[in-house]
Amino acid sequence: MRQLACRFGFVGIGVISGVCFLLTTAPVFAQRSSASASDVEIEWPSEAPPPPLIEQSVVFPEYQIRTLDNGLQVVFVGHYEQPIVNARLLVRAGASSDSRDKPGVAALAARLLNQGTATRTAQEIAGIVDYVGGALDVGAGPDLSFVNTIMMSDSFSLALDMLSDVVRSPAFSPEEIERQRQQVLSGLQVSYDDPAYLASIVFNRLIYGFHPYGMPHNGTPDSVSRITRDDLVSFHRDHYMPNNAMLAIVGDVTVEEAFLGAERAFGSWLPGSLPDGVDDAVPLPTRRLVVIDKPGSVQTAVRVGHLALPRAHEDFLAFDLAVKILGGEGGNRLGSVLRTQRSLTYAASADMVGRQIAGDFMASTDTRSVATAEALRLTVDEISRLRRERPQDAELRGAQAYLAGNFPITLETPNAIASQVLEAIMFGLDLEELETYRERINAVTVDDIERVSRDYVQPESLSIVLVGDASTFVDDLGRVGFQNVEVLSRSELDLAEADLRRKSSSPVR
Repeated sequence: MRQLACRFGFVGIGVISGVCFLLTTAPVFAQRSSASASDVEIEWPSEAPPPPLIEQSVVFPEYQIRTLDNGLQVVFVGHYEQPIVNARLLVRAGASSDSRDKPGVAALAARLLNQGTATRTAQEIAGIVDYVGGALDVGAGPDLSFVNTIMMSDSFSLALDMLSDVVRSPAFSPEEIERQRQQVLSGLQVSYDDPAYLASIVFNRLIYGFHPYGMPHNGTPDSVSRITRDDLVSFHRDHYMPNNAMLAIVGDVTVEEAFLGAERAFGSWLPGSLPDGVDDAVPLPTRRLVVIDKPGSVQTAVRVGHLALPRAHEDFLAFDLAVKILGGEGGNRLGSVLRTQRSLTYAASADMVGRQIAGDFMASTDTRSVATAEALRLTVDEISRLRRERPQDAELRGAQAYLAGNFPITLETPNAIASQVLEAIMFGLDLEELETYRERINAVTVDDIERVSRDYVQPESLSIVLVGDASTFVDDLGRVGFQNVEVLSRSELDLAEADLRRKSSSPVR
């Protein structure tokens, strides 16, 4: 984990920018001699990541795409290193398709897909999958819902049958709805005590406003409690249709087996009228600083950022590299300043998220309570410096080396390949660009980084969230230049309100 570092004996493990490396703490002698200890040259350890690995050649597997008569897009990628096949189906509807007053419907509907169908109970589904040594996972994200199954190649037909059954005919039984609802509510109760979770959901709410991206994809305690079976059935009916879905088959089967199997399992799935597109009205970036007070907390979760680019934007790749220079693997100015120079944190990072309609970047760290104002000031200063100062060649090369070197890992398994292909289709990207990813990464120049930083970084419009013991740092914020601070308690938090304050006195459940 990025935030952990340990040291034992004379050899330790350090963490810089998420990269683990050995630190030799014993002195290294230039040469053996009879000189006194005061004459011996000592090379102290340097906290720097190791050089990148030598780039390996990457050959993206051959793929074929066909569309069934009902509109279902089917992608086949042959992968024959192991007798395994991965079948993954995506529906172009996720949390962004939830209604404003009831977030969490898409996530709960997805959770229930494998909890019973018109012909099988939840126990029967689990038993069949376990019997053949397979796995069947379901879920939903901001822009999509998915069902993913991995089985041995000799169970390929069964895999497609199970996939088709849970996608097309979920039972949504009242008993399973209540069981899953209670699990979600229990999870939310735990999550609301986690400063990192609170910081993330409030940050998204500030960034995206009342757009569906601004609400937790699994809903809030209030909204989950109000979801009805009719909500789930309606969501499934309106969004789960073949002409709103994609199927990827990756693994040890032939192309004929793949497409014939898809036709057999999904050919009778009836298309329907596509729902209206997701609202693309996201708010303009606006300066706002919100503190969620957690009395007694010894650390503060710090989150800073603003709206950025959708995944398909032509500048996404270059801006992602710029964010890597700010706080990612291979770069990380934030880590250098906050961790190495000031010893304010174990880790600091910045990440880029690209979605269908928009995206965001977020700088994050956790620091001791009394150092909150200093850590925030330095974080904002580094974001400003990204726009103000031209990056060094070495910084760009480090970020490029990480992304280019990490790319082969994303193509090692059928599941990973399916994810890459479906993501490209989902966001309207050119599949051929997957094959040239490393070349495109390495083609980005310092001039490109300077341009996108100037065009898209907006230090004056940052959204800031701090979760910690407000009494230990709020008075310091004004002294380092942060005014108009909004402070509220966890029990007051209501994401459905413009000022984030609960109107009633009822506590968060």
